[in-house]
Amino acid sequence: MFGYITVNKDTLSEENKKIYQSYYCGLCQTMKSQYGRRAQMALNYDMTFLIVLLTGLYEPDSVTRDGFVCSVHPTKKRTLRTNEITEYAAAMNILLAYYNLIDDWKDDKSLTKKTYAEMLKKDFEKAKKSYPIQAKAIEDYIARLAECEKSNDTNIDAVAGLTGEMLGILFAWKQDEWQKDLKEFGCYMGKFIYIMDAYEDIGDDVKKKSYNPLIQLMHCCNNDQEKFDKSCRLMMTSMLSEAAKIFERLPILLHADIIRNVLYSGVWSKYEYIQMKKRKKHK
Repeated sequence: MFGYITVNKDTLSEENKKIYQSYYCGLCQTMKSQYGRRAQMALNYDMTFLIVLLTGLYEPDSVTRDGFVCSVHPTKKRTLRTNEITEYAAAMNILLAYYNLIDDWKDDKSLTKKTYAEMLKKDFEKAKKSYPIQAKAIEDYIARLAECEKSNDTNIDAVAGLTGEMLGILFAWKQDEWQKDLKEFGCYMGKFIYIMDAYEDIGDDVKKKSYNPLIQLMHCCNNDQEKFDKSCRLMMTSMLSEAAKIFERLPILLHADIIRNVLYSGVWSKYEYIQMKKRKKHK
């Protein structure tokens, strides 16, 4: 489900591209050092955004390492940037990846996902021990989402809200004056992610007769694709608008341009890709 919160590199300055990439590489190497090489396979851009957001707000001391060469890109020197938030994001990445793999295994019985989940089991237990509240939030989320699927709940706002509640807890890094805003911000981003994911999957879900609360909306639109697309985009725009309002009132100056790039442009990259696939399919 995750992987939608990313930058639009075409509209990002060269300097900010390097900064964003340095946090991504820093997260990748932190996952390797904390959990091993197998954990790097679970890396996602959503947690890179979390690092940039929280670093922009809290401005912790960061360590920068230039001229780093990794095994994935052995011919290109890179810059790593890490701080105390990087370790937190790495743990959240592991928790989300493990629970998603287990959930996917239950749904489609993929041996590949089951095997990878078993490989991450030890790392998952380590992250869970460090962050029990966040682990419980994800575990409860998976269980509640399963109940919605079982009952074929068609209330898209309520179902998307489950992802929002869970991500809100993950975004609220500390119990301090910013906790409420970060929790609300994460909630709206979580709702956006769920709706975007459901929107992307609806074609396959209809064919496979799989659960997707947007199917009811499609029926309400009398299977009018254009009307359905507009309704979905309106919902997603509404979620992002609320998230953006919260961000703009936070005292963030550091990396503000990168965060705005994500909120106002980057998150729509996947949507445009989905539209492109649809156009090619109907040619």
